[in-house]
Amino acid sequence: MKKNKGVVTLIVTVLVMAALGFVSIWGIGTEKAGSAAGIKQGLDLAGGVSITYQVVGDENPSTEDMDDTIYKLQQRVQGYSTEAQVYKEGTDRINIEIPGVSDANSILEDLGRPGALYFIAQTDAQGNQNYSYTGAGATGYSLNKTIEELQADGSIVLEGTDVEAADGGSGSDSLGNSQFVVDLVFTSAGASKFADATTKAFANNQSIGIYYDGDFISVPNVEAALTDGRAQITGMGTFEQAERLASQIRIGGLKLELEELRSNVVGAQLGEEAVRTSLLAALIGLVIIALFMIVVYRIPGLASVLALIIYTCLIVICLNIFELTLTLPGIAGIILSIGMAVDANVIIFARIREEITVGKTVRNAIDTGFQKALSAIVDGNVTTLIAALVLGIKGSGTVKGFAYTLGLGIVLSMFTALFVTRQILKAFFAVGLKDVKYYGTNKEKGTVNFLSKKNIFFGCSIAVIVLGFVFMGINGATTGKVLNYSLDFVGGTSTNVTFNEDMELAAIDTNVVPVFTDITGDGAVQVQKVAGSNEVIFKTRELNLSEREQLNSALVEKFGVNEELITAETISSTISSEMKNDAVIAVIIATICMLIYIWFRFKDIRFAASSVAALVHDVLVVLAFYAVAKVSVGSTFIACMLTIVGYSINATIVIFDRIRENLGTMLKKDSLDELVNRSISQTLSRSIFTSLTTFIMVAALYVLGVTSIKEFALPLMVGIVCGTYSSVCITGALWYVLRTKIKKA
Repeated sequence: MKKNKGVVTLIVTVLVMAALGFVSIWGIGTEKAGSAAGIKQGLDLAGGVSITYQVVGDENPSTEDMDDTIYKLQQRVQGYSTEAQVYKEGTDRINIEIPGVSDANSILEDLGRPGALYFIAQTDAQGNQNYSYTGAGATGYSLNKTIEELQADGSIVLEGTDVEAADGGSGSDSLGNSQFVVDLVFTSAGASKFADATTKAFANNQSIGIYYDGDFISVPNVEAALTDGRAQITGMGTFEQAERLASQIRIGGLKLELEELRSNVVGAQLGEEAVRTSLLAALIGLVIIALFMIVVYRIPGLASVLALIIYTCLIVICLNIFELTLTLPGIAGIILSIGMAVDANVIIFARIREEITVGKTVRNAIDTGFQKALSAIVDGNVTTLIAALVLGIKGSGTVKGFAYTLGLGIVLSMFTALFVTRQILKAFFAVGLKDVKYYGTNKEKGTVNFLSKKNIFFGCSIAVIVLGFVFMGINGATTGKVLNYSLDFVGGTSTNVTFNEDMELAAIDTNVVPVFTDITGDGAVQVQKVAGSNEVIFKTRELNLSEREQLNSALVEKFGVNEELITAETISSTISSEMKNDAVIAVIIATICMLIYIWFRFKDIRFAASSVAALVHDVLVVLAFYAVAKVSVGSTFIACMLTIVGYSINATIVIFDRIRENLGTMLKKDSLDELVNRSISQTLSRSIFTSLTTFIMVAALYVLGVTSIKEFALPLMVGIVCGTYSSVCITGALWYVLRTKIKKA
């Protein structure tokens, strides 16, 4: 790059930073598009709409039917936000909480009344028409008989529960023209019913109407007998129409019919103080990282700081553009991606210093450094991106939201590290910053004999993991729970209190929450204000009758509350067993995919096996910490574990990449143990520095955050330290053992 081009590049960089900064802070136009203020926030950060449904016609629905309905509703409301929550209240009610929405009526209108969807044949056995047609499409159809009459004469050929899946999308007709469609998949029983119904309807040139919530939503013609358990509805004008119809069919496929009992707009669970302190912590963390990078890496460090500013602005803008919902777990994904963005730069700069140390010019060192660092950066980010993609596809709720923010962060971090940082660094060199002192060299370092201590490392890790299981056993024997599960996992009690005045959330946290913690002995209390009223919702662990009476008396005595305006209901966990299963399955699939990728890239399954073993090690050590320290296990627990998985595998890849490189230049006189020790030692500063930068971000959250954020940040810090330890002390040693004991596969 010539000097003139370097000057232009730096000017463009400053202008781009200014433009992105303006958009991310103030936005564009009257709607402030792209600004941080426009990012959708979850229930924990901004509140939303709370809707309570009650089962119709069954006072004692079965647990299985309630669980099935809750899970299907969870899938339905994810169309509004991946962070929407659905849980049981009492025995026959279901709560839906959707973040970032302030109009309950629009949600109710769009969501409709869950349940009561039927597929109705056009004529009955006597040839009488069961519905009349007065207009185009589904509009204008009306029933001539009641549902009960249609049920009795056999006109209802299927019900909503016979539908296994309904998805809106696009396809092509017989002429190859694009069209919008709804694809249906039926259950095994539904497939048989649908085959019989479509065979009869096709023979008689009839339609099968889809009746939901008092209206026909579609009356498609039957163009063939459909016997494979699948069907496609065509003729939608837009994708939105197709998705809306699919959505109505999905929610109409619930086992229980529901009706609205009440709806409210609720405030944030964490409050403005939590948001403010989180943003302050992120800012402080970024400043410290910026200073660290400049002090340690000089001109390359400055280039990385400018790229990091661009990266941060791009994250804010993209969260807005893609309408991703930001929650506390989402912040974890962003923190991890920031750590990985710095990680990539550290790998590159370490390589540049190595090239300068062996005598290359700064210009050549920059080019070679980026080239040699590329494989480690790509492999590390791709493995984590694989995990994010699988979690986004197979996960649900919080897991899906975490995956989206993490995936976005990985893509942007690779772009800024490999392209933006490189252009800025070359521009600095072109304008005259060419002296070696601006880039630094490596001091002569001895090789640390890590492998000589491998038995000690293995023993310590096993001891910590065993200790964790021992504490889980003790916890289970004394409390009935192996971990300190919060109401997100085990449910609890929702207490609605109407105060005599409108209290600020900060005042509630200071004055009212201690009343609950004194009685429950548990600091995990979730608070939500109901907009436009003095009503406040407190969610705690499950309270027995005596505790409820104590609580009512304390609220009346201390705040003059009318006891008749205090209601309490048992609520289920917001993380259903199906969501837990989805998360476990997603993690297993992601782990297998990462193992296959590493096996393919390194041409040696022992690298892949060692990586996965280290990943499992880190998860078990952090789990042990949860058990020993009795940290509350809530919705952020899943995000914490997923963050550690992504971080751990990325750190391990860098060391294995160096081992692979050294194997290619290994001389006959070199022993394998010397090679492994040298590879770990060569990447040691990178391992420490990248862990330190990520640790700084999380530590700032812990120091400045509110209680719920501290409970999230503390185990994450343990995971970062553990990930560094396993990468340096465990993975190389484990690969060495496998290499010497097992033949190459």
